[in-house]
Amino acid sequence: MNDILPAQTPIWQRLEAVAAALFGSYGYSEIRFPIVEQTELFKRSIGEVTDIVEKEMYTFPDRNNESLTLRPEGTACCVRAAEQHGLLRNQVQRLWYQGPMFRYERPQKGRQRQFHQMGIECFGLAGPAIDAEILLLTQRLWRELGLGEAVGLELNSLGSAVDRQRYRQALLDYLQQHREQLDDDSQRRLLTNPLRILDSKNPAIQELLVAAPSLQDFLGAEARAHFDTLRQLLDAAGVTYRLNPRLVRGLDYYNHTVFEWTTDKLGAQGTVCAGGRYDSLVEQLGGAPTPAVGFALGIERLVLLYEAHGKVPDGLGELVDIYFVVAGDNLEGQALVVAEVLRDALPSVGLLVHSGGGSFKSQMKKADKSGASFALILGEDEASAGALTLKALRGQAFGQQTMASDELIQLLPTILAAASN
Repeated sequence: MNDILPAQTPIWQRLEAVAAALFGSYGYSEIRFPIVEQTELFKRSIGEVTDIVEKEMYTFPDRNNESLTLRPEGTACCVRAAEQHGLLRNQVQRLWYQGPMFRYERPQKGRQRQFHQMGIECFGLAGPAIDAEILLLTQRLWRELGLGEAVGLELNSLGSAVDRQRYRQALLDYLQQHREQLDDDSQRRLLTNPLRILDSKNPAIQELLVAAPSLQDFLGAEARAHFDTLRQLLDAAGVTYRLNPRLVRGLDYYNHTVFEWTTDKLGAQGTVCAGGRYDSLVEQLGGAPTPAVGFALGIERLVLLYEAHGKVPDGLGELVDIYFVVAGDNLEGQALVVAEVLRDALPSVGLLVHSGGGSFKSQMKKADKSGASFALILGEDEASAGALTLKALRGQAFGQQTMASDELIQLLPTILAAASN
């Protein structure tokens, strides 16, 4: 579980702000739910014989001896909250969320025990058009972040529950014949969730699966029509994707469309965003039958990808336009008053007032280190004349000028705009 330090938060803020604005532009409203839920919610939704429930959840009894769990994912929480508050009754809901999730697993690059996700969930739309729209939304997100060339889309269909049960039996029959070739992890999954073996990272298992039955051969007419139409919509919209018949979801509630946006820039942890359709989950958790589709993206992995492409904001310099140098005895009070006047007149300008004294030279060093474009100087001469000095710190043609405070306030927007071009 990691701290996110001030030098790192600008990139998090950038990613979260771009995503939140994009989700809103597609008609999604933010929902916030607790980080703690009743354990039964995840047993009913994820499945008791999954790695998450069996080995990874942070579960504990409260003082009433009720079993509580730190949320390991957001979809079940979102369904619980929407159903509890009557948001799913005969209506379409587009919702998005963000925040920490918790899983007890071996920490590694891009994966922590407390990790952060942003996700969207759409309820009430059954056709493939909403699946396509969600994939177009994610494609637009990568483009707005400048990562369009860094990720690729993998696509599959899990079919209906009936299709999947037929396939599960065929896969089980095949794997039973080669049981001695399975590793320990696959041996365990054989008895609980054999479809997860398709997702094994063991090269020997993947080689064994080459001759295994394909889920695509077990899709019914309805599932095949849904998937074919989705592909047609993506083709018409110019979305590039790769069919991956081995792509499954680690959670039991998915059906029909499943997808992952992956990258080869982060080593083994290549999945940046994953999702799909889960039409039975709302009913499984006690609601009326409700079609649903969504995704979650891992912010830690997105941060790593963003950094790998050199798109890291400049920290404090992103926030500070002007560093206010107070070079004189007993001028702190006057400086604070002037700063508040500036903030009233120019609310969008980042202004950092120096505190704690120090020589003019040391303050100017701090001004330069802050990343600000300009130093605003109040010294004894300026104070007696009702003036301020503005000095460019980044080589702008402006140079340095001293002028009356009122005049400077009027000219600052023009000066800052010219400096940013």
